[in-house]
Amino acid sequence: MAKFTDHLTGDFDQIVQFIHEDLWQQSASISLEETYETTIDDKRIEQRVYERFSYTGGNRASLNVLFTETEDGADVCGIATGGSQAVFWKINTWGEAAFLETLESAVNRWKSNAGG
Repeated sequence: MAKFTDHLTGDFDQIVQFIHEDLWQQSASISLEETYETTIDDKRIEQRVYERFSYTGGNRASLNVLFTETEDGADVCGIATGGSQAVFWKINTWGEAAFLETLESAVNRWKSNAGG
């Protein structure tokens, strides 16, 4: 399992949509498996769970992305899992690491385009 967190400034809805579209453009086999939205203490939270086939690992991996609304944008947390092989220990975790890198790339593109 691998994790990536960051903070993005800007409009919450635009951040979520940008990251979603950017992930989609980076992977031919990506699918959006499930979403969840709620509001806690006037702050919106959106969770998206993606799955894709990992060509490098030869298996499927999942990416869970959590967006938490802040005063000036969103906190983003991505956790990738799956894509490993073996029964009692994890080997070949390339798929989940590569999937998480697509989120990091999307976040960096938002920062370079939106200035934060």
